[in-house]
Amino acid sequence: MEGALHALSRAAWQIVLLTGIASLVLGVLVLVWPGASLLAAGVLFGVYLLISGIFQLVAAFGTHKTTALRVLAFISGSLSILLGLFCLRGPMRSILLLALWIAIGWLIRGITQTLAAASDSTMPARGWQIFLGIVTFLGGIVLIDSPLHSVAVLTLLGGIWLVAVGVVEIVTAIRIRGRARQLPCTR
Repeated sequence: MEGALHALSRAAWQIVLLTGIASLVLGVLVLVWPGASLLAAGVLFGVYLLISGIFQLVAAFGTHKTTALRVLAFISGSLSILLGLFCLRGPMRSILLLALWIAIGWLIRGITQTLAAASDSTMPARGWQIFLGIVTFLGGIVLIDSPLHSVAVLTLLGGIWLVAVGVVEIVTAIRIRGRARQLPCTR
């Protein structure tokens, strides 16, 4: 690996770490102030989904080995961006529909993450990635089955999910950093 590709491989952990920290901070804020932060949570979820979707689209074109996983990452990233834009459009009046959209996003992301980790035995934090993929998929099923009778429950579930995603992404970033240090630097 040479030049820009080598630099990207060494910096990838920083992107994952920033996404993880953003998820963790947003999740904690939502859990601490669920009532007061509902409107803000809708906007912040939208911003998070936009950023997460962009990173998933980038990953779709570079990190997965099989075409099927690239397609799933692309779909997941595209849906995350659409969900983000939807959140920014009107977070309060569309909360129930948003619950269904989030559920679909969680289903696709859960499937993508689980399949990617299961198919690549060299993936950093593979067990955590599989676990998070399964939990995210199951969360999507629960949201589709009952689009939540209460906005507070959606906020609570979203906060818990973001904390879980944040922790797993931070652990993954640390493991990626360790592996990136082992890469030889050739010029």
